[in-house]
Amino acid sequence: MKREKSRSGFIEMTELTTPISEGQIRTLKVGDSVAISGVVYTGRDAVHKYLHEGGELPAGVSLEGGIIYHCGPVVVKDDAGDWQVTAAGPTTSIREEPYQAGIMKKFGVRGVIGKGGMGPKTLAGCAENGSVYLHAIGGAAQVLAEHITQVRNVYFMEEFGSPEAIWELEVDQFPAVVTMDSHCKSLHAEVAEASQAVLEENL
Repeated sequence: MKREKSRSGFIEMTELTTPISEGQIRTLKVGDSVAISGVVYTGRDAVHKYLHEGGELPAGVSLEGGIIYHCGPVVVKDDAGDWQVTAAGPTTSIREEPYQAGIMKKFGVRGVIGKGGMGPKTLAGCAENGSVYLHAIGGAAQVLAEHITQVRNVYFMEEFGSPEAIWELEVDQFPAVVTMDSHCKSLHAEVAEASQAVLEENL
């Protein structure tokens, strides 16, 4: 893992390449910007519920040292019949709060990308398992799709449908920010507490 300038040249980013070790994750702190390369798997409500209830990953899929992206990408086939991602914005993560910590522990997940943050159960899971929550930019679905270089495979398409399927994506310097780290720090919780304090002062 090394620190380099982002493509814009203004933000120092930590480069992560999957599979990611626990040691690498534990060096990250809330506020760190990262650029992810390698393989990322999408997973939304249906996949999380399925895995939580004892379902197994498809053959050939490994989340050990990997990253789950809370995303229902817009994917189309080009003239050659290959899948192309045209939009890949994050979906709201809190819906996966009942499942996420258990899935991180069971499958060795090192990172979860989404938006809006997650709750105390997931934060505790990050500390226990050596994982992080990564916030992607909402409203930038097309820009984020530009960092996806290949659709390697898709799983559970028939069972769950395109948005809820597991898409195996190859990414290059996919940008995100650590907002929940493995040291029990959550930017989302800090913002909520600060907002509540301001509200109480003005009541």
